[in-house]
Amino acid sequence: MSLPLISPQQASARVAEGAKLIDIRDADEYAREHIPVAQSVPLDTLPAGLKAGAGDTIIFHCQSGARTSGNADRLARAASPAQVFVIEGGIQGWKQAGLKTVEDRSQPLPLMRQVQIAAGLLILCGVVLGYSVSGGFFLLSGFVGAGLLFAGVTGFCGMARLLRVMPWNRRTS
Repeated sequence: MSLPLISPQQASARVAEGAKLIDIRDADEYAREHIPVAQSVPLDTLPAGLKAGAGDTIIFHCQSGARTSGNADRLARAASPAQVFVIEGGIQGWKQAGLKTVEDRSQPLPLMRQVQIAAGLLILCGVVLGYSVSGGFFLLSGFVGAGLLFAGVTGFCGMARLLRVMPWNRRTS
């Protein structure tokens, strides 16, 4: 199933008419940047965090549109019996359309971006040190690659768990 796409401008107009705008990204992503009128209902909390009636209009968005497209059935069920739409391009499309967002740079980067940065840095260091110092450093790149593979297969990411408890990830209000 796919949900009807609407442009950011159309979404903004419908929100002004009373539609509910729901941000399904994780709480850390929402804390860092969000659309001012959007309500945070992370995908893993649906449908518990959503109440909709037959006359309601619900507009969902994520970062780029991929999560909303990939979870269209789940979103439609959670918002039933309301009329449901998805913002084309997510919050990125919203910003490209020149519409406002609220950004709080004092909040930490979203956890998955931190994992990508740390994994990329460790792999790069392993390769550079492997060529310039000792071939044994290639094991670092292999270890990180195996960890990413394990995280993808099992859903458990040790690096994400480690980064989550770091001091810079303590949220400020």
